[in-house]
Amino acid sequence: MTELADKTCVPCRGGVEPFKAGAIAAVHKQVPQWKVIKNHHITRAFTFPDFRLALDFVNRVGEVAEQQGHHPDILLTWGKAEVTLWTHKIDGLSESDFIMAAKIDKLF
Repeated sequence: MTELADKTCVPCRGGVEPFKAGAIAAVHKQVPQWKVIKNHHITRAFTFPDFRLALDFVNRVGEVAEQQGHHPDILLTWGKAEVTLWTHKIDGLSESDFIMAAKIDKLF
C-alpha cells in the first residue's frame, strides 16, 4: 500500500461525493493524530516552545500546500498551530485531505 504522504493531492473539480463514515474511518487510521469532526473536516493542533518555531512550521506547511494545490485553514498563536482540512468544492472530506494531513505530519 502506498503511504498517504507519498501520494499527490488531486484537485477537486466538484461533482463527486465526499467520503462517507466508512471511508473516513479506513483512511483515518493512517493519520490517527488528526481529529475527525462531524465526518466533515479533520483538525490537529501542533505545539511548539515558542512563536518562531510555530511560524516556521506554518510557513513549511504553506509551501507544501502550494506544491499540492490543497490549502488548509491554519490558526497560528504563540507556541501553537492548529490546522484544519476539508475539500471545499464538495463540502466534506476527500482522500486529498488525508494526503495533506500525512504530509503535514511528516513536517512536524
